[in-house]
Amino acid sequence: MDFPILTVLILLPAAAAVIVMLLPEERQELHLPVGVALSLAPVALGGLLFYQFERGTSEFQFVERASWIPQLGIGWILGVDGISVLLIVLTTILVPIALAASTSITDRSRLFIAMTLLLEAGLIGVFVALDLFLFFVFFEVILVPMAFIIGIWGSENRVYAAVKFFIYTASGSALMLAGIIALAFIHRSQFGVLSFAYSDMLALDLSLTTQRWLFGAFALAFAIKVPIFPLHTWLPDAHVQAPTAGSVLLAGVLLKMGTYGFLRFNLPLFSQATVDFVPVMAVLAVVGIIYGAAVAIVQHDLKRLVAYSSVSHLGFIVLGIFALTEQGLQGGVVQMVNHGLTTGALFLLVGMLYDRRHTKEISEFGGLANTMPIFAGVFLFMAFASIGLPGLNGFVGEFLILIGSYSTLPVYAILAASGVILAAIYLLWAYERVFTGPVTKDENRAVRDLGAREIAILAPLVALIILLGVYPKIALDVIEPSTQAVLDRVEATSDFEVPAVGRVAELARSGE
Repeated sequence: MDFPILTVLILLPAAAAVIVMLLPEERQELHLPVGVALSLAPVALGGLLFYQFERGTSEFQFVERASWIPQLGIGWILGVDGISVLLIVLTTILVPIALAASTSITDRSRLFIAMTLLLEAGLIGVFVALDLFLFFVFFEVILVPMAFIIGIWGSENRVYAAVKFFIYTASGSALMLAGIIALAFIHRSQFGVLSFAYSDMLALDLSLTTQRWLFGAFALAFAIKVPIFPLHTWLPDAHVQAPTAGSVLLAGVLLKMGTYGFLRFNLPLFSQATVDFVPVMAVLAVVGIIYGAAVAIVQHDLKRLVAYSSVSHLGFIVLGIFALTEQGLQGGVVQMVNHGLTTGALFLLVGMLYDRRHTKEISEFGGLANTMPIFAGVFLFMAFASIGLPGLNGFVGEFLILIGSYSTLPVYAILAASGVILAAIYLLWAYERVFTGPVTKDENRAVRDLGAREIAILAPLVALIILLGVYPKIALDVIEPSTQAVLDRVEATSDFEVPAVGRVAELARSGE
């Protein structure tokens, strides 16, 4: 029997959570080091998964099948393709980084570490589940540890933010569950047996009316998770109130569950409905891009500014997906990873600054480059990556998205390009107010710069941002067959014709 690498990837962080909870309560000095050490095991296994992943094929790999609830046609079916494997690797990298940055959490630290590890297990489950009911279980499981992370270890209004997060996301998921059950019964009506298997769902013959209703049921759950304007209002509250680790994982991975869901389910299963809803999704994406950026410009709280930047950046990903072009989909997937790295790093930096000054108000800073030159340099680097400076990771994703969306949605692509300009405004203006000029407040004169531990935490993110900026081929080679398979499915089951790839996009995709 082949080694069940995907099941082990799910169970490793769950087992690590149990081990951490078994540590003596009074030995607090052991909790975080042990938690970080245990969280490195999924990193190694995720690296092995990426290394062994076969390029050049769109087939699901490392597939595992076992019966779970056979009476209802529910199975333990796992597998990865080029879209999910990168998100799994991203998850395993961000968890130990988020934990290592959580030295300020001393109250109930065992529980905090265990919740973070359980969150990792659920996230990996979302990206590997190939049974729709199993996917729903993992999709819902992550709500509990994240709600606890926000509600217990967050800031002043943490309970309000945690409840709002839970209600918003659970409400959308309830409608998706109804859609999943409907698909299972449709399968029974067409094939005589209940099934929730993803492969079986692809064989269904769905009327256009059915597709539209089911597209809406799934899309609402994913739109809330992204979040797409105007369903975004839970996100800034959750980010601002969450501890640093919570914000890093929320921005870095949780939001990608929504964009991943669109790619994995809405486009392949409801292709004609997807084509019909493209104008709606494109409008919402562009509004989100411009609205998120415009609101970020006027923020006084540095963490809330980064939170609204996520609303804007996720709009680019949604636009790329619903452009229904090869470049757009590839850019959307690579931008999922890029956003996780850059925005996760920005939240880490804001958290490090808060630990020193216990404030996130931009007006409380000024001239920090004089006392924190290394910190200022790293923050500027991350800002440039987030803006999309050529040579850094953000440029590749946004460029492919804009090129790809211009082929089918030219007006929306032109409007979306303004988001790049607005991003430069809100990030560089924030940098100017926080770091440049003379030190204006005495509290900022003795603020210490980044230490060795913090540099070690940020170094992997810096390295990956540069790597994906100068050599995006390492990711695009993995993504291309899977995104092409999604487009082939849409083209074969709808009246949409995918436009040919232009020469400029070919050069960008090849990394030349």
